[in-house]
Amino acid sequence: MPVKPWFPTLIYESPLQARGNRAFARSLLEDCHKVRAHDRAGQRWCRENYPAGYTSYGTLCNLHQTFSTFMELEKKIRAHVQRFARRLDMNLQGARLQMTDCWVNVMSRHAVHPLHLHPLAVVSGTYYVATPPGCSRIRFEDPRLDKFMGAPPKRSECRPENRQQVFREVEVGKLILFESWLRHEVASNPSAGERVSVSFNYNWI
Repeated sequence: MPVKPWFPTLIYESPLQARGNRAFARSLLEDCHKVRAHDRAGQRWCRENYPAGYTSYGTLCNLHQTFSTFMELEKKIRAHVQRFARRLDMNLQGARLQMTDCWVNVMSRHAVHPLHLHPLAVVSGTYYVATPPGCSRIRFEDPRLDKFMGAPPKRSECRPENRQQVFREVEVGKLILFESWLRHEVASNPSAGERVSVSFNYNWI
């Protein structure tokens, strides 16, 4: 074939574990609510800066080192990250990828998580704890988008690999991993229920 794909952007999706995902998510959801209730500084920041939402990113972002359920989550995620790194052909040169940040996100109705990336990290991701019917998906953006300049738009029926954005469905127990430079966002949550997730970063250490 004369045309081959080069420089692909890889996104990893998998259930966290083969069985027991919903039971584990329920136990983690209880601790997510405890984190929010305890984090008064985070609540104050979110009232000003994250309307209708809560994140512990700026206040309690090392949950994998402080709560037993989050420690257990990190252990379960670790094998997935190693598998993803192998698929990316990462040469870790005797070092390893280690979780350095872990925080809770709660999106109530109309909460928005704007377009961003995770600078200085290597692999980032999200584990979905509660996904009420109709809640927002996660959207990833083509990292070359700002370089297209005079390029014509894509056809509406273009092949998946040629899309300039991709939406991925979220569900309880699902894990999504991506390289940290990949920009992503979550649109306004239309659901009446709370969309709860745990996000994290892995660094090369």
